[in-house]
Amino acid sequence: MIREHHIAVRRTARYFTLGSASADVRELWIVCHGYGQLAAPFLSSFAPIAASSRLVVAPEALSRFYLDRTLSTPDPPPRVGATWMTREDRDSEIGDQVAYLDDLHDALREQVGDPAARDGGVRLCVLGFSQGVATASRWIAYGRARADALILWAGSFPADVDLPALATRMHGSSVTLVVGERDELASWANADTQLQRFADAGIPARLVTFNGGHRLDDATLVSLSG
Repeated sequence: MIREHHIAVRRTARYFTLGSASADVRELWIVCHGYGQLAAPFLSSFAPIAASSRLVVAPEALSRFYLDRTLSTPDPPPRVGATWMTREDRDSEIGDQVAYLDDLHDALREQVGDPAARDGGVRLCVLGFSQGVATASRWIAYGRARADALILWAGSFPADVDLPALATRMHGSSVTLVVGERDELASWANADTQLQRFADAGIPARLVTFNGGHRLDDATLVSLSG
């Protein structure tokens, strides 16, 4: 008889930073990339909001895969992307994500101060893009961190997260949904539905749009960081 088992193992996670961890840091941003992306090129999109007072950190999802195939020797090497999870063994994947981001957050907090200290401390801003929206949302819902701002960009808030329970953890924090007017993967209609879900749970949220598709937008980033 085939039986399923689990065992916890050690592994190495990779993350990239924009800015330096120092006493000058007043904002810590943890940004989660989308499906098939890698953390370094994703983080480069945040260059417009780089500042000495802001440390932007992009953790890379733990599962990498080839985006295309090398068919023969003359072909260029296949590109590599990463994914936060699939539907297979999803509960374990979610648990590993939350533990990973908790550990990273704890390590960063030791370098820049306690992001939970809202009075004169370091603010914690969490941004998820596309698939990273679900990852960021589950982390704030189930992890140890308390975000001052949660930005959900071009993705759907996961239906499995209990919004009323999240409301107690988000007290005083802002939630912003961002969607491009020409986004072929994240629609306005879906964003409106999500806004209603937040409102029903007593969580203030707003929708921000920009003229573009399924991507980050420089001007919108600057506006949200101001």
